[in-house]
Amino acid sequence: MLDQVRNSKSILPIFLAIWALVNFIQAFFMDLHPDEAYYWLYSKFLAWGYFDHPPMVALFIKIGDSLTHTPFGLRMVTVITTTTAFYLLWKVVSVYTQNIKLFILLAGSIVLFHVYGFITTPDSPLFFFTVLFFYFYQRYLKKDSYLTASILALVIACLLYSKYHAVLILFFTILSNFKLFKRGSFWLIILFAVTAFTPHLWWQIQNNYPSFYYHILDRSAEAYRAEFTYQYVVGQLLLAGPLVGWFLYSSASRYKSGDDFIKALQFNFYGIFIFFFFSTFKGRVEAHWTLPAMICLMLLAYLQLSKKEVPVWFIKAAVINIALIMMLRIVLIIPIPLLMKNNLIKSYFGTEEWALEIHKFAGESPVLFENSFQLASKYNYYTNSTKGFSYDSRNYRKNQYDIWPLDNEFRNGRAYYLLPQPDLSKKMDTISTNKGVVFGTWIDQVRMYQRVNITPLDISEKLKAGITLRLRLQIANPYPDTITLGNRNQFWKCFLEYGYKVDNKFIDPLVAIEANLEDAVIAPGQSIVIPAMIKTPNRVGKYKLEFSIRTEPFAGSRNSGRIAVDVTK
Repeated sequence: MLDQVRNSKSILPIFLAIWALVNFIQAFFMDLHPDEAYYWLYSKFLAWGYFDHPPMVALFIKIGDSLTHTPFGLRMVTVITTTTAFYLLWKVVSVYTQNIKLFILLAGSIVLFHVYGFITTPDSPLFFFTVLFFYFYQRYLKKDSYLTASILALVIACLLYSKYHAVLILFFTILSNFKLFKRGSFWLIILFAVTAFTPHLWWQIQNNYPSFYYHILDRSAEAYRAEFTYQYVVGQLLLAGPLVGWFLYSSASRYKSGDDFIKALQFNFYGIFIFFFFSTFKGRVEAHWTLPAMICLMLLAYLQLSKKEVPVWFIKAAVINIALIMMLRIVLIIPIPLLMKNNLIKSYFGTEEWALEIHKFAGESPVLFENSFQLASKYNYYTNSTKGFSYDSRNYRKNQYDIWPLDNEFRNGRAYYLLPQPDLSKKMDTISTNKGVVFGTWIDQVRMYQRVNITPLDISEKLKAGITLRLRLQIANPYPDTITLGNRNQFWKCFLEYGYKVDNKFIDPLVAIEANLEDAVIAPGQSIVIPAMIKTPNRVGKYKLEFSIRTEPFAGSRNSGRIAVDVTK
């Protein structure tokens, strides 16, 4: 036992130093993941909330990017916090048993830990604050003090500000130990954490709950497919380690203990994996969403395998597993010609050159990307600007570009419009980039109403099929200037349209709403109500009704929520 303690004191610092060095190298040389560029733009507009996520990732990026505007700077805080997290994980499990070599084997085998060792998305702060939560929760169970409770409450607030999945961690932890409610300090934790999280809740209220509608309603709009479930299961096995993941699950599930802290790990381990398994029946589940459960998987597997001699075959398999992961990481920073034929690998090279090639044509003017917040964000990052804008059509998902006032810069002015295919009706530039050919054209007097919101005031959830429906539409103008939906004296035409969706697809092309739009003039920050007529579908069924404002030459944006209607005979 004494030898194990000595080994941990000498080996752990070496492991942490190597882990940090490898991730700093990866962070420096590898192009940004598209989502990282999107979250970098978060950091340019610090707020208490964003369309997709709470704001902690923006703070992580802001700190490093303020020191150096490079991928290294963007990822700097993530590398530091992940390295710190492994130190804390060791402190958590070393209370029970100390086998530093096994700990390193397990930490290095789990693919997700490598991904979020440097990649900076909301999962990065989620990883760190999940570990920090378990670290202080373990101490809180041992010593019920108001100091520890206060620290734990602060950690919980940071956890909630990282990603909404934090709610699952807190729920399953409380579910594992109802005795917590008997502690007076526990109620202090609840009060402190909720109070600290209130600014984000207020942001949601002010912005009409965009995160709720996106994560709960929009993500569930897709019809179930069996691949959602089996891809989730396979993904969890691979992300736990392509060669050893199955054995980690087997080991973690066999560990038994009556310890309250271990019960919290077990409830989170089973609860999170099962929760997302059943979520696949409502829509696609991203494999990395189970990151907090992977932490529990590692700790439980470590405790189980430490009970007896670790199998030699497992040690060999884990070493090979780590070697394969490291080879993949090398491939993502060193362009190997044969592997560059793979589009996924190729996407991590030459992004700056791509952005600068487009910049040659657009100059300092705004650049409009159609249906791609990721491309717009990558352009912004690599030109260190906020000139890129994602025009989100009614067939695309909403995102932070539907909230940011970036379009104020070019509405009624001039912008450069990029398209993946040429439009023969327009004079277009052909731009050859290292990521393929794109086509660009200049648009004068841009007319765009992407952020206008339409709300039907008196529509019933049950409608008769094939009838003309009279209703009132409330149309809100978020812009700092007066807008009109009429076409008198306008350079570009505007059309107010509607359509019905089934399984997130329009059943027919959108058609114009019958309404008098020539008098629809809306002052800045105000709304108007107009009478309108639409037709219901001829076939009975459950639909989602959407309203759209289409302004030439764009495809039309989604300007309403998805309104559930049940069409009957």
